[in-house]
Amino acid sequence: MSVSATVLADVEQVFEGNFSRQLELGASVSVWWRGKEILNRAAGFRDREKSQVWNEETLVPVYSATKGPASASMLLALYRHGLDENTPVGEVWSGFPLPAATFAEMMSHQCGMAALDQPASIWEHDAVIRAVERQQPAWSPGQGIGYHPRTFGFLLDECVRRLTGMPLGQWWRRELAEPMGWDFWIGLPESQWHRVAQLAPGRAEKDHADQAFYRDYISEGTMTRRAFLSPSGLHAVQDMNTPQAWSAGFAAMGGVGTARSLAQFYQAAIGALDSPLGTGICRALATLQIQSEDRVLLRTLAFTCGCQQDPLDGEGKKSRALYGPNPGAFGHPGAGGSHAFADPHTGLSFSYVMNQMTLSVMPGPRSNDMVSALYRD
Repeated sequence: MSVSATVLADVEQVFEGNFSRQLELGASVSVWWRGKEILNRAAGFRDREKSQVWNEETLVPVYSATKGPASASMLLALYRHGLDENTPVGEVWSGFPLPAATFAEMMSHQCGMAALDQPASIWEHDAVIRAVERQQPAWSPGQGIGYHPRTFGFLLDECVRRLTGMPLGQWWRRELAEPMGWDFWIGLPESQWHRVAQLAPGRAEKDHADQAFYRDYISEGTMTRRAFLSPSGLHAVQDMNTPQAWSAGFAAMGGVGTARSLAQFYQAAIGALDSPLGTGICRALATLQIQSEDRVLLRTLAFTCGCQQDPLDGEGKKSRALYGPNPGAFGHPGAGGSHAFADPHTGLSFSYVMNQMTLSVMPGPRSNDMVSALYRD
């Protein structure tokens, strides 16, 4: 495959159209192919008052798009200690409620720890871990999946702390982001706070398709609502517009960075850039672990070790194309619209970040139309 100037121009046209239709406030898109950046566009404003111009160096919170880099950090800690994704979690964390479950099962949302019964604040790591250790899993490996929007990060962070003696975000910076020059943090230092864009509260897009999810999200006692409300705190968009949130290092939802940095990460995740991510880690990030109806997001999802893929139907064809047309592509979206992935088949990686949130937990037309244009014949 080659990527023509016409294709890239089509991607740019979609990007620019998002602004002309007044959907965007500020945004960036980055496309890499076989180790080189072939497109980087940035436009708009960092704030709702439109007083600060957005450029390609602008940082922005990306919510669950953090899970890809966080998962790579977890896997790197395992591999550095002679372990891998098939190691039982109990060998690292004896207090984990399903000690025989493997890291692959935990990282593919199979361990039923999406919601916590014991109250705990998102700001108190030790309290969350105590709640996890006392939690009766809602399901076990082999009984399906349920996306862990918040607890996922605490599960990974605790294991990385036990393996390395440092929080996951610090491990990420020291072992991956700094050596690679990636402008992405899971725990943003004060020296970078001035670069962060202000998020704007979400609004619906024209093909908004999360009605079932939002019905359960606002209904008391549902697994969906419980998963997104535990641990408690940091629920409103304005709460994410604070240095406290940027610097906390939440491994499931607290990443702050640029579109370029996420696209670079995914290039490394398919081996298109030399990096500390060896073949075993790249394979774990890219290999399907399970596909099933998700108990939290209420749709069919497919998970690798920490990333998502598009589900396949009974004939091996994609039922969605959030990650392009090729079955082996993998990545992770972020609530509100951010989106990043890699395609091992073509050598492409794609990343889109923005500050105008939408009412969706999955990518919408703003990014999906760019992905479609990228793969247009």
